[in-house]
Amino acid sequence: MRRLFIIRKDLQLEPGKLAAMVGHCAEGYWTRLISKHAVNNNDGTYTVSFMFDGNIMDKYINDIFTKTICEAKNLNQLTKAVDIAKELGLVENVDYGFIDDCCKTDLTPEFTDENGVGRCRVGIWFKPLDDEIAHTISKKFKLYKD
Repeated sequence: MRRLFIIRKDLQLEPGKLAAMVGHCAEGYWTRLISKHAVNNNDGTYTVSFMFDGNIMDKYINDIFTKTICEAKNLNQLTKAVDIAKELGLVENVDYGFIDDCCKTDLTPEFTDENGVGRCRVGIWFKPLDDEIAHTISKKFKLYKD
């Protein structure tokens, strides 16, 4: 089981920016899941309870947090990963989602989000996937290299 990230190569991200983007996504997946199920106890604490696939607990959380970072040549190729994910029955914002930068430092906005913030589509994240599913997606892409 592994997390898969596919990042656009044409953006020529500096190594630190690439690491930060993947880190944001890795944390963001779990914090959104926790936030979605958090109940405010009105005493400064929250209670969180949710169920998820036991394989994620056994083969990811209790294992070695395997991650694979692949490169897409450009936005068009990145979109092909979405097509593959949909063909496999994966659901956007549940099983995978987009990595969008708010363009405060290195990148130039490509679109404006619903809040009027300029953003650039950097990549796609996937929840922990069985290796077979992750490989079905990643085999169309190279490992990310400088």
